[in-house]
Amino acid sequence: MHRFEIRVRYGDTDQMGWVYYGNYLRWFEIGRAEMLRSMGRSYREVEEDLGVLMPVLEARCRYFHGARYDERVTLETGLLDHARATMRFGYRVRGEDGTVCAVGLTEHCFTSRDAKLVRPPAMLRDLLGVAPPVDDELRGLLGA
Repeated sequence: MHRFEIRVRYGDTDQMGWVYYGNYLRWFEIGRAEMLRSMGRSYREVEEDLGVLMPVLEARCRYFHGARYDERVTLETGLLDHARATMRFGYRVRGEDGTVCAVGLTEHCFTSRDAKLVRPPAMLRDLLGVAPPVDDELRGLLGA
């Protein structure tokens, strides 16, 4: 799985001092984008160079333990599976001490700029073919 570390900012927290629940989904996006970047392509390049958009069809998040302001958290991202016109990513957020804060998944389809479903071009299929997979622990937590 790809790992990317971030620090919880004050603006990420709610009135109780915990990371606001919606920010975990934003962190999933960061993890996914950084994983693709680590593989040699950015989301922007996929969209601009290949003309393929990857809108979210479904997003799920399961919370276990909150993170706090100024804590370092690690975003772990992997490819859960992919089919002809869709792909799913799995995510795990770990706190500084390694505690699992949240897990989740997003499912995406491939569309053209005018929102028509398309199959991913060969270059994108090749990229997905070498994407780091989710590990068995996360697969189990996601029930996948």
